[in-house]
Amino acid sequence: MRPHLPLPNGFAQRAFTTYEALAEGVGAGRLRGRDLTRPFHGVRSAAALLDLEARCRAKMLTMRPGQVFSHATACRLFGIVVPSSHEVDELDVAAFAPRPMPRGRGVRGHRLGAGGTCVGTWRGLPIVSPEDAWCQLAATATVRDLVVAGDSLLRRHEPLSTPKRLRAAVERHAGRRGHRVLVTALAAVRAGTDSPEETRLRLDLVEYGLPEPIVNLPIFDESGRLCAYGDTAYPEYKVLAEYDGEHHRTEDRQYARDVDRLDDLARLGWRVIRFTKRHRGRARTLHLDRVRQALIARGWPGAAS
Repeated sequence: MRPHLPLPNGFAQRAFTTYEALAEGVGAGRLRGRDLTRPFHGVRSAAALLDLEARCRAKMLTMRPGQVFSHATACRLFGIVVPSSHEVDELDVAAFAPRPMPRGRGVRGHRLGAGGTCVGTWRGLPIVSPEDAWCQLAATATVRDLVVAGDSLLRRHEPLSTPKRLRAAVERHAGRRGHRVLVTALAAVRAGTDSPEETRLRLDLVEYGLPEPIVNLPIFDESGRLCAYGDTAYPEYKVLAEYDGEHHRTEDRQYARDVDRLDDLARLGWRVIRFTKRHRGRARTLHLDRVRQALIARGWPGAAS
């Protein structure tokens, strides 16, 4: 097999348009080379476009003025948690009416009404605002998925938005598809979470008929020293339900911190029920019942779930 002709300087490291290549003297035959991928119409790349940002940058080369990344693609770029069913290779690209809906290989096109959607940039990419991207999920996501995504917008560390801005976005989306779902989800979104599993645990506790816990409650000892943040806490009854990710088990430093933290909590009279990824199905239900029994033992007067 004959070796492929070298590409002009810089083309080997980034996606490029066929128009660019032809202008640089690259022949049409070379552009059909099997070493080049064709992620989108009129775009070639010598490097594999493995991550979302790289594919968006390749698509941006042929996007028309006024087109923006939106919906699940925008959420994923911002770091908003989306359902696994929304983590697809196709990119969400939107245009504002009366411009035509974007179409083509590798694209899910959307048309947005004039006004009511805020647009900006993310690392140079044209994109709807984080709040609008979350609202756009409502057309295809469940209430639970939207709460998980909304919590990730308002996460404790480096939040992407505020409750006020999220409410304003929901109001802007009145009359659009999924608005009722958005309103329901917004009422259940809470600021200050650390992970989607913490959110799912909070939702499970409430769905099981237990009181809604406080998210990431700071817990201090008698001297005022901060001992822990409780994932989902019932301070009136000194009961904690916590989700432990794999790093709690596999990282020595984290494991040592957990041992000291649990000792402090036990000394301060807290009952801690720990959930892991293995608590699914019946095991999840049994663990939720442990939380219920702990609350009852500490004086909660609620009825059984």
